[in-house]
Amino acid sequence: MQAKELRKKYIEFFMKHGHAEIKSAPLVPDNDPTVLFTTAGMHPLVPYLLGEKHPLGRRLTNYQKCIRTGDIDEVGDPVHLTFFEMLGNWSLGDYFKKEAINFSFEFLTGKDWLNIPLSMLAVTVFAGDEDAPFDEEAYNIWLGLGVAPSRIAKCPKKDNWWGPAGQTGPCGPDTEMFYWTGGGTAPETFDPSDRRWVEIWNDVFMQYNKTAEGKFEPLAQTNVDTGMGVERVTAILQGKKSCYDTEIFKPLFDKFDELRNISAPAERSSAERIIVEHMRASTFIMADGITPGNVDQAYVLRRLIRRAIRQAKKAGYDGKFTAIMGQVVIDQYSDVYPELAKNKDIIIDEFNREEELFAHTLEKGTKEVEKLIARVPAHVQNKIISGKNAFFLYETYGFPIELTEEMAAEHGFKVDKAGFEEAYQKHQELSRKGAEQKFKGGLADHSENTAELHTATHLLHAALRKTLGTHVEQKGSNITADRLRFDFCHPDKMSQEQIDTVEKLVNEVIQKDFQITCEEVPLEEAKQSGAIGLFGDRYGEKVKVYTIGDFSKEICGGPHAPNTGKLKKFKILKEESSSRGVRRIKAVLEK
Repeated sequence: MQAKELRKKYIEFFMKHGHAEIKSAPLVPDNDPTVLFTTAGMHPLVPYLLGEKHPLGRRLTNYQKCIRTGDIDEVGDPVHLTFFEMLGNWSLGDYFKKEAINFSFEFLTGKDWLNIPLSMLAVTVFAGDEDAPFDEEAYNIWLGLGVAPSRIAKCPKKDNWWGPAGQTGPCGPDTEMFYWTGGGTAPETFDPSDRRWVEIWNDVFMQYNKTAEGKFEPLAQTNVDTGMGVERVTAILQGKKSCYDTEIFKPLFDKFDELRNISAPAERSSAERIIVEHMRASTFIMADGITPGNVDQAYVLRRLIRRAIRQAKKAGYDGKFTAIMGQVVIDQYSDVYPELAKNKDIIIDEFNREEELFAHTLEKGTKEVEKLIARVPAHVQNKIISGKNAFFLYETYGFPIELTEEMAAEHGFKVDKAGFEEAYQKHQELSRKGAEQKFKGGLADHSENTAELHTATHLLHAALRKTLGTHVEQKGSNITADRLRFDFCHPDKMSQEQIDTVEKLVNEVIQKDFQITCEEVPLEEAKQSGAIGLFGDRYGEKVKVYTIGDFSKEICGGPHAPNTGKLKKFKILKEESSSRGVRRIKAVLEK
């Protein structure tokens, strides 16, 4: 079974069981301060998991594009990906464990669906601890479906518990399904530590709320959130050792072989896997409006593209290729994700521009290496480029440590690799701590302050359009309980006069104390009424429209203040560049 058929069957199955299909949300979350990218299908559903009514009902399903950046350095092995697709189904206060597990079992084993023999499957359930009891209900449901007790493992919280995403919020036990990939007959007794058992599906049961005091209290609305990775399951269904061996990556490998004028090798190298994976991920990120830059999502994108270029050189290819590979991704996925074709010209232009910029970066870095070499007298025996200097080249110029080592060796030098690794690890640790501070929070971060700041982004968006022009469109936002960050397309730096005008317009609306109204209407009706839709095809057939007087009307699903007077006073702290053609405003509400 190929990925396209897997997607189709999954959606067909859950629609048959009363689920409404929702569209894949953008890779850049609308109002989730916990992550740079959408890492799971639940991110766009946060308000509804917390109790808001979804326009399409309480049973939902979709395929969702996701980016996870924690393992970028691991990409290159047969397993890791930064971009992947996740199949999901949700119950928002509707069915719970019995129905969810039965759905999973039927889809996995049913003859009309995946038709996996029960003998090849095993499951885990939550073992229980001082916070929550053993999930006896899930255990008994699996037994009732014919799963042998020896194939049901009871695992601790680190393995079978989801959430909360932050310090507080919804969380609960999960049950995970595993497939035997070891060949032959699967062992009668399931050992979750045996890597030949591969997880293919996860059902999360959100039934508790973790409080600030660390207590786990029953949730008023219990939810189900499930996830199945398209790439992993496709490989399993095809009997492949890796998703890189499936049709998902074949067009990209074929194109890179064509560029190098070689036949397909028997086994793909780490460099080749990095190239095709990063090209796919980069293309999808740019399709959602991100361009290469030096902060946040833009920096991740730049890192992916430049890492792919470095690996191409390692594979012996010096020609331009990123735009060519991007076109392959666009051709392959546009029928499923139309935003790729819609933004084709931007994607191709940005690939070409970034490849040229990186060529200049490499030129600068090369000159700096030559300066370091020239400083050391010829008579010195042990010629070394310090780890500190090697890391400076990497951090400042994006100059790869591998190239520093190659150039050093040509002149009889060595590089203090241990010193470089130490400096790199310190940098990573600082970045990680910064990210934890920057993105602390989670599902529970829908406090009154956050709702007010979310409302302020609507006012800010409208004020920017009135001041700068209707070309202004939101490109992303990041909201915590303390401040908002709003990205928007605009080619130029704003003048102080423009900043003051925007701030004044927002505060005038706050002073008028408008009631904020919400209505659910068909998408076309919302568009005809003049409501702004920020993300193209992300919406379903019915949407929520929030109206603020005669000032702002937007399609949105997040939390809002009841009236503008609650916001008190709006203050812009900073206006700066986010990436090419995108500006960023940071602002607060002063009480």
